[in-house]
Amino acid sequence: MPYTTRELLARLIQCEAGGEGDDGMRAVATVIMNRSTVPYGEFFRVSQGGDVRRIIEQPGQFVCMQSQVGSQVNSQNIWNMNPEEIHYEIADWALSGNVMSAAADCLFFMNPFRQECPSYFPPNGVGAFFNRINQHCFYRPTEKYADT
Repeated sequence: MPYTTRELLARLIQCEAGGEGDDGMRAVATVIMNRSTVPYGEFFRVSQGGDVRRIIEQPGQFVCMQSQVGSQVNSQNIWNMNPEEIHYEIADWALSGNVMSAAADCLFFMNPFRQECPSYFPPNGVGAFFNRINQHCFYRPTEKYADT
């Protein structure tokens, strides 16, 4: 049986930011919700009017949604997660329309596995660095994003 949107979001939050504390998990959830509500560009087309599930399941967006990365099995994926109450609480918080101001308007995040955040992410320059929360860097869309 497929996961509900709530379950899928809780699993993705745990997988992408489970070790980042409440703020890190809320920031990741904010990006997912921002993608579902942005009124232009790629994510606007993908969400088809705000469908969070379509945003989560968009191919190539979240490593945790991939069973393989390159030619290697990805054991850090949503199917191997066992969400706890906090992950459901944050999913419910996000699905209720809440956003974290520290990630406001951000459409992208990444864990660079180093101290510095790149100025732009993804590499095509559609996101400009906005904030770092724990190990993740958050990016607001640039003018280039509108053309995606």
